[in-house]
Amino acid sequence: MTDSLKPVSLTRESTTSVVLLATTPACRLSCADGTLLDRLNGQLAELSVLDVQVVSPSDGLGGLSADLRGIAKIARVAPGPVVVLPADLVAHTDALALLLEHPARDTSALVSYDATAAPMRPPVRVESGKVVAAGSSFHLVPEANATFRGVLQARETDLTALADVAEELAELAEMGKLGPVTTVEAVDLLLVGLVRSGVAVRSASIGPLHCDRVTGQVSADNALGRLADVDESRVRLDTAVKSSDGFFSTYFVSSWTRYLIRPAAAMKLTPNAVTGISIGLAVLSSIWFAAGNRPAQLAGAALLYLSFCLDCLDGQLARYTRTFSPLGAWIDSMADRLKEYVVYVGLAFGYAAGLPLSEGGPDGIWYLAVAAMILQTVRHSINYAFGAAAKDAGRIGVPGGKPATPLHESADGGRYGVPPQGVLRLARRMEREKVLWWLKKMIVLPIGERMALIAITAGVYNARVTFIALLGWGGVAALYLLAGRIARSAR
Repeated sequence: MTDSLKPVSLTRESTTSVVLLATTPACRLSCADGTLLDRLNGQLAELSVLDVQVVSPSDGLGGLSADLRGIAKIARVAPGPVVVLPADLVAHTDALALLLEHPARDTSALVSYDATAAPMRPPVRVESGKVVAAGSSFHLVPEANATFRGVLQARETDLTALADVAEELAELAEMGKLGPVTTVEAVDLLLVGLVRSGVAVRSASIGPLHCDRVTGQVSADNALGRLADVDESRVRLDTAVKSSDGFFSTYFVSSWTRYLIRPAAAMKLTPNAVTGISIGLAVLSSIWFAAGNRPAQLAGAALLYLSFCLDCLDGQLARYTRTFSPLGAWIDSMADRLKEYVVYVGLAFGYAAGLPLSEGGPDGIWYLAVAAMILQTVRHSINYAFGAAAKDAGRIGVPGGKPATPLHESADGGRYGVPPQGVLRLARRMEREKVLWWLKKMIVLPIGERMALIAITAGVYNARVTFIALLGWGGVAALYLLAGRIARSAR
């Protein structure tokens, strides 16, 4: 049976629907907020989730198949993403926010890599940020490297797949083809089914946070005690800073902008406001570059660096305050291109100051500036057009994709997908070794490295050196990206 909890009046509302599985007695265990179910309801209200539905047994009856059919029914009519989580869960609010407030609203699962803090069950195998194999008491996972923490989200376009998987699992459970699985494993089985049916499931690591399922009052008390041992505010600050950013951004920007996040939040600054200030500093940088003399070049370089620091801060502030929006993401992306190209114009003007501008200006500086703009545009097209094409292919299904595995097969042998060859094998090796990993991050000339390259070459040398360096490094980056995209497409 499904029941809707009373909506709570909040300033921000989530379009995500949450299904709470309350068919196990553990969800009625007591805690400071009443029961574990009451506690979860309060956390969801804090996260601005208004559509919460509880799947509970009717007249004392129920079972695994009833839970799964209830989930399927909700998934088929939900207006947006659906999150399934058991009501016997004891978790940090920020752990739940990793799915509920992630801007992508994608299909994802909370996982933990800490085998000492939690048993490796239900086991999963994660590769390149995706769950490629998932298990239960019936389904095995060779080479498991993480554990599923019981919270699963399905994006809107995957709701049909979620409903189909839930109904198929319900039928298998009724026929006794899933072995000793119980109602407790409903969400675990759903993850198994989605992965085996070929749905891409992003792994959302909880890091040092906790998200545990409990079976009795003692385990509930212990789990609540573990929550208190973690400084959730500090973890939230740490996770606001990208862990996979570029080398320059990581060591020369984020290492100190992290200390500006809380003051900015206390001042009620919005990410868009910080983006606006960043644009202003970039325009001032361009004006200084346009002056063309050495002191002005150095001042322009310093302002460009500060502009980029604020460009990083706006994203950190958005993650810390959980204020994501499509408009903000679009503004941030457009601002990056605007600032970079405005600086190109300033550099070209400064180099050509007081000299004839015929035939491209002195030393063809305007030709170099336009070539640099075109190259950056091509690089971004290679990068983002491939991502969009991959998403489209995933939606319509492409030949040669990951084969579906029957849900009633207990052995989960073999590896999903085709082993990477050539360029992809090299890329995987670079991911395993730290020095090579940083080299891989730098070779594509991300925005942090570009801003550093512009600031250093313009401040120490001149605009001509800057554009030649951008064209040289950018050309290598474009070829590397192109080779990688072709290799991935040919898998």
